[in-house]
Amino acid sequence: MEIFVYRKGAQKVEEGFSAEDLPELLADDTNVIWADFRGETREELENTRNILLNVFKFHPLTVEDCLETRNQPKVEVFPDYLYFIVHGIKPEVTTTVNFVTKEMDGYLGKNFVVTFHAERFLSVKLVKQQIRNSPFAFQRGAAYLLHQILDQLVDLYMPIVDDYDRYINQIEERVFLMRKGNNAILEEIMDLRRSVARLKRISARQLEVLYRMSHAEFPQIPENVLPFYRDVHDHLVRISDLSESYRDLVSGLFDIHFSIVANRTNDVMKVMTIFSAIMLPLSVIAGIYGMNFDNMPELKTKYGYFATLATMAIVAGTLLVYFWRKGWLFQKDEEFVPKGDDIHKTVV
Repeated sequence: MEIFVYRKGAQKVEEGFSAEDLPELLADDTNVIWADFRGETREELENTRNILLNVFKFHPLTVEDCLETRNQPKVEVFPDYLYFIVHGIKPEVTTTVNFVTKEMDGYLGKNFVVTFHAERFLSVKLVKQQIRNSPFAFQRGAAYLLHQILDQLVDLYMPIVDDYDRYINQIEERVFLMRKGNNAILEEIMDLRRSVARLKRISARQLEVLYRMSHAEFPQIPENVLPFYRDVHDHLVRISDLSESYRDLVSGLFDIHFSIVANRTNDVMKVMTIFSAIMLPLSVIAGIYGMNFDNMPELKTKYGYFATLATMAIVAGTLLVYFWRKGWLFQKDEEFVPKGDDIHKTVV
């Protein structure tokens, strides 16, 4: 547990307080207090529960939710404070195919911010570094301090979101270069779809929390601080919109993958069908002259064998030329390269 206190008119933020100091500190409305709790051990959880219930006197149901780590983002209002749940990313384990978040619970009162997290948050660490260097966030009040924490938390989403864009483009290129079905790529697309779906779900729920905080719904957030919350909300809107577009792109990757596999299969079947069509008349000729009748034309001629082979070669060559001229065989892919307002077709 870490407690930071800013006294009105002070030049820096004080820290190093204990739980026994909280009642006196909270009694002075001019103080701005941030109590940051961690629940990494059972002892820490019990101490946190005791302080939240007996010192801050929060509602028992919110304390129960706070100490759990399986809740979705939400915000609830009470007469003297509001309770919220938000999710930050785990940058050390989160990848484009494995989007992992961690939960932060908190309370905002008139002159205090309480945060609780079972895991360490980089956003919390960054804000602590800021307030140790400058008391500016505390000077503007508890609501502005909470904004700083939420702003850092949302900003840490952006590097991961940018990675999604690059990774989807890479998979698209690999899919287009496929020559046959590739289960490894298909598994990657499925993992990517699950990861994007989780990003969309978390960002959508968190968007509702930030929307309510930024639209003057809660008296704990003064009007002059609302624009800062709206700015965080706007950042989250961008993330939510990008996750929606990524979800559509990933769904399109499935369609592209299966279409390419089907096209490759069709090409194989087309070639096999063409060669079957070429072999059919040759099989007819060979079958006719393979019958064991005594009275067959040219059966006893000196050059009948060679004439038959020549006829078969001519038939096969004629069919090959015919299929080639129709564009059914030996056709080349065409690459369309736009130049200015015109599109020039290049054969590759």
